[in-house]
Parts: sequence; C-alpha cells; structure tokens
Amino acid sequence: MKRVILLVMDSLGIGSASDASSFGAAGFTDEGADTLGHIARAFTLAGTPLQLPNLAKLGLLESYKLKHGLYPAGMSPPEKIHGAWAYAKETSRGKDTPSGHWEIAGVPVSFEWSYFPRSTPFFPEPLSKQIFDQGLIAGSLGNCHGSGTEIIKQFGAEHIISGNPIFYTSGDSVFQVAAHETHFGLKRLYELCQCIRRLLDASDLTIGRVIARPFTGKSAAEFKRSGNRRDFAMPPPGTTILEKLREAGGSVIAVGKIADIYAHTGITQEVRAHGHPALWKETLRALGQSGDDTIIMTNFVDFDAVYGHRRDPHGYGRALEEFDRNLPVLLSAMHPGDLLVITADHGNDPTWPGSDHTREDIPILLTGDKVPAGTSLGARDTFADIGQTIACYFSLEPFPNATSLI
Repeated sequence: MKRVILLVMDSLGIGSASDASSFGAAGFTDEGADTLGHIARAFTLAGTPLQLPNLAKLGLLESYKLKHGLYPAGMSPPEKIHGAWAYAKETSRGKDTPSGHWEIAGVPVSFEWSYFPRSTPFFPEPLSKQIFDQGLIAGSLGNCHGSGTEIIKQFGAEHIISGNPIFYTSGDSVFQVAAHETHFGLKRLYELCQCIRRLLDASDLTIGRVIARPFTGKSAAEFKRSGNRRDFAMPPPGTTILEKLREAGGSVIAVGKIADIYAHTGITQEVRAHGHPALWKETLRALGQSGDDTIIMTNFVDFDAVYGHRRDPHGYGRALEEFDRNLPVLLSAMHPGDLLVITADHGNDPTWPGSDHTREDIPILLTGDKVPAGTSLGARDTFADIGQTIACYFSLEPFPNATSLI
C-alpha cells in the first residue's frame, strides 16, 4: 500500500530566510525572526523548557540545528532518531498561506502578489462600488489593515446596527470580510465573498485569498470568531501533486482548510474540521479508511491563527506540545509503505513586532519504511522538493526545478 500523510504545522518556521530583510513593515523587517527558536527561548526563560520528544525523534531539532548550528534553547536531541530531516527555503515571492502550500505541492509562485496599501480606506473606490452594487450591501466598515480579533471588537457593534460588513486586510495578499453569523447570516457572507472573488479575478489585482471571517456574540466583550471560516483562493498556477495523483486515479483527502487553499483543485474528498483535536480526529479517521494511492493532507491552522497572529508564544508552545502528544497514535496507525511528511508553510514568530507572518525557512521531517532513518537530507533550495518526493513515491511525472528528498 502506498499512502502519504502530509501534515502542515501552519507557520512553524525555524528561522529567518536569507531574503527576510526584504519582508516586513512599519520600520522593521523579518530578519532575525525564528518561530520555533523564540518559542523555545520563551519557555526556557519561564523555567519550563519546551517538550517535543516525538517530533525530536523524527528530526525536528536536527532540522533546526542543520540551519543554525545549534539546538533550540533548552532542548536536547533524543538518543535515537527514527526519521530523516531537512530544511527548505521558499522560492515564491511571498510569506503567505497559498504561496507556501502551492510550493509544497510542487508549484512555486513565480508572479508578484498584489497587496492593499496601508492607507484608509485601502480598497480602491471603483472596486468598493462594484462590491456594494453586486454584493447588495449599502456600505462597509473598517477598510483598513488590522488584526481579526481586534477588528470585530472595534466595529462589531456598529456592524450589527448598520448591517454593513467589516472589510480589512493584513500584510498578506488578502481581502477579509468579517460579519456576524446571525445578524448578517453565514450564507450571505459566503455569497458576498464569492462575489468579491469574482470581481478581483476580473480586475488587474492579483489577490491570493478572500476570507470569510464569521463571528458570534452579543457585545464587544463577547464577540468571538467562529469555526465557519472559508477561504476563497485563486487556483494554483500549475498542476500540483494533488492534481497529478487525482488525474492518475488516486485519492486526495483534504482535511481542514486544505481544499480552500488549493481552490478545490485536485481534491477528491473534503473533510471540514475546526480546532486541532477535530483535525487530529479526522486525519486518523481518514488514515483508517483510505486505500492505496492516497494523499491525506491536513493543515493545523491554530498554530498560526490562534497563537502566531495573536503573538502568544506560550499558547503556541503548549499547542506544539499537544501536537507532539498526538503523534504516537498516528505513527502506530501507519501501514507498511506509508510515508509521513511533516512540514510548515511559512513562519509566524509570536515574539515578533506586528501580527503578520514572518519570512522563514521551514522544517521537513519524513518517516516510513522507505525513509533512511537518522539521516540528514540537507538544506533544500525550494519547498517544491516535498512535492517532487511525493511524485517519485507514486511514480508520477516529476516537477521541473525540484529534487526528491529520498
């Protein structure tokens, strides 16, 4: 049996990329960002070193050491390593979710994304008018850069009274729409975001995602984003490993927000789940039910959305430890011939200024009976080496400009 379990630890970068000085905003750059390293340092300073024994056995600490020449603060390697490890830099010109995921799947982004300016309002007036007319809304609130949790506190009450949705963006190539699930309606929110996606696709703007951000609650003190987020993304600019396998007759099971990230291309089964416990449950269920020639791909989004963007290093670290505790169940459920790949899509250093992603290199961990255990697979020039590895594993047509890890 040949199956790949591809787990994306959303935003677990392991140190700033060589071009990180070109990324950043408001007077600082991403040079020096280090998501895993700075979380480990925060835990060590608190007197409770970060404990990731199972990830360490798969080579996470070795991946970090390969890049930095030393282990993360307060962390020591295990006696024996059962996986192989590497780290990779991103060739795509971005530090966002689609760029990272598409490159992981073998298709780097060769074009430049469009970004909205930091002026207020940040949306072009002609675009806003089209949205109002075609989206059947009287107006909008926000129209600024902002954090999703703060934006609903600031504008949520006015949104309920006026009925106008909240528009905002970030350092990523995104158009985000926040609206109350009850007062505005979830179906109406999705329809509005689909309308915005169509208008952006018809414009000269290359905006990666339109994100529906529903929230609940009765007042600013109670407003809370719900688990019904939806991403309306541009399709990948080439044929990903997901599409290659589907076209060859295989199965691709997308858990969490994976289907949205790939604009539902190459997906044979979508499993929506919110929160890491549910994501683990559905990943294990998929593994138990799937057959030969299958990719099971899961994005563990809470690292990024709940802890990275909110600059909570201790919450992020506790989530890492919880992820680590779940690994043995997954490993014991694998069959001979299965390949497990654990990686990330970008960084989101919770100790860094601002609330945006950080431009970082990513770890790559592999295990399975075809993987040379205890082996360094070196520094990789592109995330696409992951897609190439999976293509070789399934004997599919290779990608250009990428090299298999094994």
